[in-house]
Amino acid sequence: MTYRERLDFWAVVRLLPTQQWVVVARFHRRSDADGHCEFLRRSMPSIRFQVVFDLPNQRSGSG
Repeated sequence: MTYRERLDFWAVVRLLPTQQWVVVARFHRRSDADGHCEFLRRSMPSIRFQVVFDLPNQRSGSG
């Protein structure tokens, strides 16, 4: 895991009907994640998005 990846703790995720999620983007600041999430919600109102705190040791098989 790179240094940059260790800084990005806030994630915008797409909620799936199967009670799972897919990470759309990661951010260092919560306010940046909230802004991007709001943009996605307005752009695609039929899809559910959420901001989550994503610790590096909880990430699954990325990269």
